[in-house]
Amino acid sequence: MSGKRNQPLGGNEMPRFGGPATMMRLPSQTDAEGLDACFIGVPFDVGTSNRSGARMGPRQIRAESALIRPYNMATRAAPFDSLQVADVGDVAINTFNAAKSMAIIESAYDDIARHRCRPLTLGGDHTIVLPILRSLAKLHGPLGVVHVDAHADVNDTMFGEPIAHGTPFRRLVEEGLVEGRRVVQIGLRGTGYTAEDFDWPRSQGFRVVQVEDCWHRSLAPLMEEVRRQLGEGPVYISFDIDGLDPAYAPGTGTPEVGGLTTIQGLEILRGCRGLDVIGGDLVEVAPPYDPSGNTALLGANLLFEMLCVLPGVAYR
Repeated sequence: MSGKRNQPLGGNEMPRFGGPATMMRLPSQTDAEGLDACFIGVPFDVGTSNRSGARMGPRQIRAESALIRPYNMATRAAPFDSLQVADVGDVAINTFNAAKSMAIIESAYDDIARHRCRPLTLGGDHTIVLPILRSLAKLHGPLGVVHVDAHADVNDTMFGEPIAHGTPFRRLVEEGLVEGRRVVQIGLRGTGYTAEDFDWPRSQGFRVVQVEDCWHRSLAPLMEEVRRQLGEGPVYISFDIDGLDPAYAPGTGTPEVGGLTTIQGLEILRGCRGLDVIGGDLVEVAPPYDPSGNTALLGANLLFEMLCVLPGVAYR
């Protein structure tokens, strides 16, 4: 990309409570033309099974993202020095029809993929990973996935429906959109209905890292193993905020105790550096259950960390 690259509006140019209501107060545009990466919102929560509210996630994440500065002090990543990034707005989902929304979302990501732009998605509930990967796999083929979550999301149906926030990873396997041996699920925990809840993904070749294997330790060594496992092929990051403990992220629809810490969340994302990350999502932020805004602030920071590990990012 030649010419001047977009920069977030700084806190010394405009107070953080002012300025545009975009992700990191970046410039906005209506499509992905000319972009290396984009932030895009999918305000969909028709697929939730417990507490709705994730449709409000994109707006609140954008609001809290005004606090984030453009340089990563820990990793020395300076993504806006080398990538052209903008906020391309929200997908106009059908609030009343989940099936039609799947087609709408897939079409929106087809347009992003056409421009060879890497999307970073503000969710929305976890149902949306299915249409997103339906689109991205058309360009890249079957994908590897780093999936952070309290839940495996491999139910066959929920209330008889094949499309919901607890079913997408089974559909992704059935539709051949992911390579089982290149899928890693981290942070799974809680109660279940049968052992198959976690054993089915293992039978598909997934590496399942239950949260008990993460307690009281750094996840940097795990991510070294993950990088070797996923290799050089395309990788997508799907990060459900409920993968983190509700002490850190109470604003979500299906909280589970005993989760990952914010530090471990950062270690996972920073550990993706060197992989061919072709996009990512941060889902299930439900602002009505967190009046402080901390969950959305955490989500915004995790999305910035995803941006910082995209291929082509400069380090200073």
